[in-house]
Amino acid sequence: MKWQANSKVIIQGITTPLGTVYGKQMKAFGMNIVAGISISGESPKIDGIPVFNLVEKAISEFENIDISVIFTPPYKVLDAALEAMASGIRQLVIVSGGVPPLDMIDLLHKAQVNQTFILGSGSQGLVVPNQFWLGICEHSFYSPGSVGIVSRCDRLVDEIARELTRAKLGQSLVVSLGKDFIIGSNFEHWLQILEEDSSTKVIVILGRGNSHAELCAVEYIASAIEKPVIAYIAGLYTPIERNFRDAKTIVAAQLSSSVIQIPPEESIIDGFKKAKVKVAQHPTEIIKLVKMAISRKSLPRQLGT
Repeated sequence: MKWQANSKVIIQGITTPLGTVYGKQMKAFGMNIVAGISISGESPKIDGIPVFNLVEKAISEFENIDISVIFTPPYKVLDAALEAMASGIRQLVIVSGGVPPLDMIDLLHKAQVNQTFILGSGSQGLVVPNQFWLGICEHSFYSPGSVGIVSRCDRLVDEIARELTRAKLGQSLVVSLGKDFIIGSNFEHWLQILEEDSSTKVIVILGRGNSHAELCAVEYIASAIEKPVIAYIAGLYTPIERNFRDAKTIVAAQLSSSVIQIPPEESIIDGFKKAKVKVAQHPTEIIKLVKMAISRKSLPRQLGT
């Protein structure tokens, strides 16, 4: 993968409100935004960014494009992504949320065949503070440092990054996997990257209690991650009785009072504890846990330890 400031980037859906606003900001940040793709025909340049109605026209003008950031309406994401892949673009950041599940399944299958990397859908993007930024994160909240963040929580990642920055705890790499149920890139992929990244000392996971992705992350951490990991599960203490199982299981449980069901959040917390992951009870506790992890990591090792 090529995630560098000089990577050639196009924005599909640049004429949408979000695409226009963040397209200008990403270019001002220093990203190499070479073109935009309109969802409604030809359009004038936007802040100096040429706008085309087809990806292949942008390709004919600028040749090898590395990344596409997709801001199209959810029901047009599949077509936009397939058009990008057909033009040889192998890295897609899907900011649009609410993509139809069957569209995402179709897209992920074709991406696997074409060896295309998918971040999202519903992703806020990717940030390497002061170096690289694609998406809708508020890049001014981020500062260079040694804390890596992988998030499945919409917008919470900005708040955590801002608080870390205020505490003089900068970030090495921050990635938003996406808020939708079906997404491309997962926790395990980025955990491996952060584990191998020499600038990252502590990893922070921002997850959700009703997501299978966090359970997979727990298993991967237990087997492959040596760096300290801190987790926060959003909505864990929401005082609402919830059941995310299928209808057959729900009915069966209601008919049998002898069946004791463990909420998925509890199994996730138990898994994190077994993997020796510190779990924050509140977002503000993340800062304290990160400081403790860094201080322990910086202590000189004793003989025999």
